[in-house]
Amino acid sequence: MSDPDQQLSPVEHIKRASRHLRGTIEQGLADRLTGALAPDDTQLSKFHGFYQQDDRDLRSERQKQKLEPAWSFMIRARVPAGRCTPAQWLAMDAIARTHANGTLRLTTRQAFQLHGVIKRGLRPTIRAINDSLLDTLAACGDVNRNVMASVNPWRSALHAQVAELADAVSAHLSPQTGAYHEIWLDGEKLAADAVDVEPIYGDTYLPRKFKMGFVVPPDNDIDVFSQDLGFVAIAGEDGALAGFNVIVGGGMGTTHGEPDTFPRLGDVIGRCRPDQVLAVSEGVVKVQRDFGDRTNRKHARMKYTIEDRGVEWFVQTLQAYIGFELEAAIPVRFIGTGDRLGWVQGDDGRWHYTQFIENGRLADRDGHTLLSAFREIAELGHGQFVLTPNQNVTVSALDDTQRADVEAVLERHGITRKGTLSALRRNSMACVGFPTCALSMAESERYLPDLVTRLEQILDAHGLAEAPIVIRMTGCPNGCARPFLAEIGLVGKAPGRYNLYLGAGFDGARLNRLYRENIDEDTIVAELDPLFARYAAEREGDEYFGDFLVRSGVIRAVTSGPDFRADEGRAA
Repeated sequence: MSDPDQQLSPVEHIKRASRHLRGTIEQGLADRLTGALAPDDTQLSKFHGFYQQDDRDLRSERQKQKLEPAWSFMIRARVPAGRCTPAQWLAMDAIARTHANGTLRLTTRQAFQLHGVIKRGLRPTIRAINDSLLDTLAACGDVNRNVMASVNPWRSALHAQVAELADAVSAHLSPQTGAYHEIWLDGEKLAADAVDVEPIYGDTYLPRKFKMGFVVPPDNDIDVFSQDLGFVAIAGEDGALAGFNVIVGGGMGTTHGEPDTFPRLGDVIGRCRPDQVLAVSEGVVKVQRDFGDRTNRKHARMKYTIEDRGVEWFVQTLQAYIGFELEAAIPVRFIGTGDRLGWVQGDDGRWHYTQFIENGRLADRDGHTLLSAFREIAELGHGQFVLTPNQNVTVSALDDTQRADVEAVLERHGITRKGTLSALRRNSMACVGFPTCALSMAESERYLPDLVTRLEQILDAHGLAEAPIVIRMTGCPNGCARPFLAEIGLVGKAPGRYNLYLGAGFDGARLNRLYRENIDEDTIVAELDPLFARYAAEREGDEYFGDFLVRSGVIRAVTSGPDFRADEGRAA
C-alpha cells in the first residue's frame, strides 16, 4: 500500500518541514555569495509577501557571461479594502524610490507592489512597510490574500460598513506564525522545540492560494464571481447593511493545453447576516483546508473542490462547520466591473476623485508625472487613498476646499483626465508580464497600451470611440488581470503571440471563450476589425460588445467552468 504522504505535491512537504514558514530564509538573507534564496525558501517567501524574480531582458546576456541571473524581488503590501492613509501612501512612495525601482504598482487586488528590490534590501523594505502600519504577511502564498472591497467610489455609509468588515476578516484570517516578526522585525525567536499554533490554517496552511472580497451592487468592481469567496452586500430599506449573499468557487487560473484546468465563476449559495461573516469566512477556509487537493497544485484551488464534489455537498459541509444554515439569497443586479473615473459626490456631500492609472503603474514620465503628483496630493494630508480593483486610485472624502487643492496638483502635473481617454483604454487592464514575472510567456503591461492605441483607431473609424468595451491582457493563463472576464481577453502564448478570448459579460457574470489561438498583433486586429464593424451596424440599443457577440452567434456563451474548454472556437 502506498504512503499517502508520498502523493503530496512537493510544496506540501516544504510547508510541513518549514516550522510554520521559517525554513532557512534567515540564513539565506545572510548569504552574500548569491542574490537568490534557496529553492525551498522561494516557496515559503511567498507567505511573507514576496516573490523571487530575475530580469528576463538581461537573462540571455548574463548566461553568455556565465553570470547568475539578475535576481531581484517583488514585494507586495497587503491593503485590506484598498484603503490607506496619506501617510501610508507617502511611506510606500518613499520605499519605492529608496529600495525598489522608483515606481509604485497598484494591483488588481487593491494592493501595492514594489519591483526590483535586491536581497539585501528585503529586510529594510519589509520593516519600513510595517513601520507604516501596513504589512506583507499573507500578501501571497497558500493563505487568504488581500481582502477586496468595492470602492466605486467609497461614497456611502454602506461602503464604509463593508470596508470595515473586509478589514476585520483580513485580520481574522491572518496567519498566526511568529516567523514573520522573527525574520523581518527582530522578534523573539521561537525555541527549537517549541511549536506555533495556526488555529485556522493548520500546519500546512491551504492547498493553494485563496481570494475573497466584498462587493456593493450595482457595481461589480471586484469581479465578485472570480473570487474563491465573495460577499454581495444587501442593503435594508433604510440603506444600512442588512446582510450578504455568499458566493463560492470562483477562480481565473488555467493552464494552456491542459483541459482539466479552467476558469470558473462562483456559485451563489445563500445569504448571511453581517455578524455571521467571520464565521462563514472561517468555515469556508476550513472546508477548503480539509478537502482541497494537496497532490496536484494545478487542481488545488477551491473551484475544483466544488466542481468535483458539487455545490450541494459544499453547502452541507460548510453548514456543518459553522453550525447554522444560510438563508435564501436575494436577487441582485450588477451593471459593470469598471471604476467611475473623475469626480463623484458621496451621500454626505464629500467628494471622491478616481484617477486612471494605466495598468496600475505610477511613474514619472515627460509631461505626465503621476508618481510626483500623487506624492504631492498625499502631502496635503486630505481624506483617504483607496486602491481600486481596476488598478486605479481614488482620493476619497474631500470637502470643497480640499477638492480644489487636489485639482490644482493634477493641473500642475498635466495629469490625463477621463475626458481625454477612450472608453476602451478606461476599461483596459494588464498584468506585469515581462521582464520580471517568471511565469509570463508574452508581454503584457508594456504592450497593451500600444495595442489599445491601434484598436482605438479602428473603433473610431466605426463610430465606436465611446463604446465601453472591457479589454484585458495577461502574459500567461494564470489570470492575474482576470482576462477570462473581459469582453476581449488576450492571454500570452509565446513572445508576440496571444490567445484571443471573446464574449464575457460586461457585468462580470459570464466567462468568455477562446476565439483564435496563438495569433500575433496583426491577426488580432484583423479578427477584431470586422467584429467591430458588425457591432456598430447590428447592435441593439446600448447592447454591450460581449452580449452582441453571443446574441449574434459569433461565440457560444460559456455556461460553466468545464464548458470553457468544450467545443472551443467560433460558434457554428
